[in-house]
Formats: sequence, C-alpha cells, structure tokens
Amino acid sequence: MLITVLCGLLMMAGLFLMLLSGVGFIQDKRFFGSAPKEVRDAVPESKPERFKGQHTAGWIMAAVSVLMLVAAPILGAADGIQNGFGFMDFFIRFNVMWLMMKAFDIIFFDWVLLCNAGFNFFPHFYPETKAVLGHHLFGYNRKTHAAHIIGGAAVSAVLGWICLLIAG
Repeated sequence: MLITVLCGLLMMAGLFLMLLSGVGFIQDKRFFGSAPKEVRDAVPESKPERFKGQHTAGWIMAAVSVLMLVAAPILGAADGIQNGFGFMDFFIRFNVMWLMMKAFDIIFFDWVLLCNAGFNFFPHFYPETKAVLGHHLFGYNRKTHAAHIIGGAAVSAVLGWICLLIAG
C-alpha cells in the first residue's frame, strides 16, 4: 500500500507542476480550457515574459510533469509485477492512485485555489481573475469529474489486465 500512496503522491505533484507551469510560466490561454467560462473570459490570450526564458522554463516544467504522471503508474506496475499482484491488486492500486489525484484536483485546485482564491494563486499570475473567483464556481465541472472517475476505473482495469499480460 505504501508504494500505491507514494505513486499517487507523485501523480499529485505532477498535476500541480503542470498547473504551475501552464498558469505561472507558459501563460497561454489554451491552458485554461477546463476553467470556468468566467475565468477563461477574464484571462488574456497570452502574456509577455516577466523574465528571459520564462516560457521555455514553463515548457520544461510541463515536460517534467508529464514524465511524473507517466512514471507513477509505470513504477506501480513494475512493483506489482515484481510482487506477483493479481488483477484485483493492480486494479485497486491504479484506481487508488487515480482517485488520489482526482481528490487533489477537486479539493485543492477547485476548492482551495479557484473557489477560495487560496494562496492568491490565480490572481498572482492573472490579476484580471480576482473579480470572478469565488465559492459560486465550485462544482462547475462536476459532470467532467464524474466522467473522469468512471473513466479512471475503466483505465485501471485495462492497466491491470496489461500488467497481467506482461507478468505472463
């Protein structure tokens, strides 16, 4: 279970790094595709670099975040194969990792950063958003989250099956 939690934490860190790289460094409106309409409307198309190499640093951070998000299930799979996991063991591991990341997304990104302007995150990089952030935004994407949770269970099952095939 420790490996499962560590891999889930790695995915959560990768997701946060992705948000930080897109919002704080790359600063392109395309990274706000999943944000509420009010926030998307308040954000400019792009912003000039605050320092030389800012956008490049952001793209490097984004690449590292993708590696973290991919590495976590690979590490979980390798450990499970080494320890003789069965299908349900793999399914539970991958599903727990996914649900940890989704809970982090809902609680930290949506509730703390978006709805409570926690840490002044979005307004720090985009002062234009301060007026539109608030509690009224919570749950704006509940259908998307529900679809992700259901889809995550399906992906967890497929990954478990693939791991069994690899284990032979």
